[in-house]
Amino acid sequence: MLFDSFIEAEAALLWGAFLIALAMGVVVNKTNFCTMGAVSDLVNMGDTGRMRAWLFAIAVAVSGVAVLEYLGLVDATGTFPPYRAGNLIWVENVLGGLMFGIGMTLASGCGNKTLIRIGGGNLKSLVVFAIIGLIAYFMINPFPGSDKTLMSVLFYDWIRPMSVDLGASQDLGYLLAGDAAGTARLVIGALLGLLLVVFAFKSPDFRGNRDNILGGLVVGLAVLGAWYLSSNVAVVADDAAMSLSSYYEEWDMLADSDEGKPAQGRPLEPQSYTFINPMGQVLGYAAGGFERALLNFGVVAVLGVVLGSLLWSLIARSFRIEWFSSARDAFNHVIGAVLMGFGGTLAMGCTVGQAITGVSTMAVGSILTFGAIFLGSALTMKVQYYRMVYEDEASLGKALVTGLVDLHLLPERLRRLEAI
Repeated sequence: MLFDSFIEAEAALLWGAFLIALAMGVVVNKTNFCTMGAVSDLVNMGDTGRMRAWLFAIAVAVSGVAVLEYLGLVDATGTFPPYRAGNLIWVENVLGGLMFGIGMTLASGCGNKTLIRIGGGNLKSLVVFAIIGLIAYFMINPFPGSDKTLMSVLFYDWIRPMSVDLGASQDLGYLLAGDAAGTARLVIGALLGLLLVVFAFKSPDFRGNRDNILGGLVVGLAVLGAWYLSSNVAVVADDAAMSLSSYYEEWDMLADSDEGKPAQGRPLEPQSYTFINPMGQVLGYAAGGFERALLNFGVVAVLGVVLGSLLWSLIARSFRIEWFSSARDAFNHVIGAVLMGFGGTLAMGCTVGQAITGVSTMAVGSILTFGAIFLGSALTMKVQYYRMVYEDEASLGKALVTGLVDLHLLPERLRRLEAI
């Protein structure tokens, strides 16, 4: 996709990202595709339908990226954020994932679900969005009149030294094959995708549920479509095709003025959907007076999902205003939002941004984050359930240990409460 000017090329990127997100918002609302719901169904009822839909979305994305990258149609290495960075920030992946998993359970949904609910009229999710966005923004951007961020003040000095240098890349293809990573990525991605598809469709219940199939398929294709779009929009400059990020780096030599120049170059790199950092970008865009230079892929992705969800809510006549049912409900949502804001930024993504988009690059950090999010959410549900059933008898410690036993992470002899 070649364009004669940077402004035209960037507009194509933004409109494409918005329209794909719009379609995703419609379908996610229509099918009730929900990653937290997937964990809840599995842990509380043994229902695997929505979990299989989530895995099906991953299968579509990872196999699609593997094929398109092999054909040179997707750049999954020089991305924003840098999923395949050789420096594996495993503690941030695990800690952030656990925090995010706990937070999304308390706040009744992940980042994507928060946007879907806003489109459906849920004002609780609007509060969650504002808190996540504020934390995400200041985790990356300095406080006014300072060079400090929440990341530098609270985390960087103690957590970043624990990272591990894996060389040029942390994806499975590179780690297993080194210089032959191209072929290895194709083989691993295709096999992983095939295994996940077989697992998903092995269930008759899943095969018979059109919503679960449609939800997983569209979310996976949306992630894949965004990778393709952001990897292939280019500008013709000096009789050669240049990526938007490359053009930005040489702006002073190529452009006649600063008109149309974005505030930052990194959001022009190849990327796909993630929703925690972009919530912070939306707040930054609003605080900056909706300046055109602050409009980027993440901002239009957030707006697209919300508007898509709103569109379906109006079509299905399901739009309704919701507010907190009690002070406890409000407290849980606020704490959950805080944990999602910190956790999603630390882990570099959410249940879509890492568990689908990140995993589609086969990055080890994304896989770790996926596991940590699942564990954090599942364990929180177990603790909530035991404390609800046993009330005063179930202290936080007893419920936590029993939950770990239920998840087969501690031996049965350590059980403190009778299994439910």
